Amino acid sequence: MRYAIAATLAVVAGLVVANMLGVAGAEAPTTSTTVPVRTISVEGVATVPITQGANRATATAAYREGMAAALADGQSKAEFLASKAGVTLSSVQSIAEGGGSISCSGGEESEYVEYTGEQPDFGSTDESVSPIEAAAAPRTTVVRKPAAKRRKKHPTAKKASAAGCTLSTQVSLAYAIS
Repeated sequence: MRYAIAATLAVVAGLVVANMLGVAGAEAPTTSTTVPVRTISVEGVATVPITQGANRATATAAYREGMAAALADGQSKAEFLASKAGVTLSSVQSIAEGGGSISCSGGEESEYVEYTGEQPDFGSTDESVSPIEAAAAPRTTVVRKPAAKRRKKHPTAKKASAAGCTLSTQVSLAYAIS
């Protein structure tokens, strides 16, 4: 009987020790041999023409054209930087829409003209506004009025001209390098 109790206690003690070692092994710090990915980050920018009273579909098409041009601009900048740094440009690690704006000017005197068309979805650049508030709020475009030009002493007939509007956009890119 003594041998049976001693054997049982020995087995129980062995299981407790094995359990402790298993938990300790699972909690042991792991070593990582992964090397952080080196990147080049750039801002691609572009401007495209847009009609002064564009509807939503036309404005969205212009905005997407602008984003594509900004993406190409960013890629060109990243390739230039990589060549100057003596590294090879690899895959895109991240792309972030940077928003945009629309500005208009009229004729040769660069007078201020308000954009009267519909706005494309520029995305939200104001993080303090919730998505619901941003969707409900009317979108505005800030346009600076150029300085007034001096008039000529002899007035001439003003040339008729339509407002010229441009949509500006930007895209942030990060490329892996090797």
